Amino acid sequence: MAERYVGDSRTIILCVVAANADMATQEGLRMARRIDPKGIRTVGVITKIDIMDRGTNAKRAIMN
Repeated sequence: MAERYVGDSRTIILCVVAANADMATQEGLRMARRIDPKGIRTVGVITKIDIMDRGTNAKRAIMN
C-alpha cells in the first residue's frame, strides 16, 4: 500500500528512521532508495539519537 503512494512522482517521501536501530535493515529507507534513487523528493529524519548505545557514531548517517 505504501508503494502506491510513494510511487506517485508528486509525492514527497518522509523517511523516519530510529538511530538506535540498524539503518541498513530499515524497509522504509530501502523503499525510498529504490523509488527515488537520486533523493530528489525524499526527506530523511533520524530520531532517538538521545538513546543510542554508548560509542555509536551517528555522524555518518547524518552527513550522508
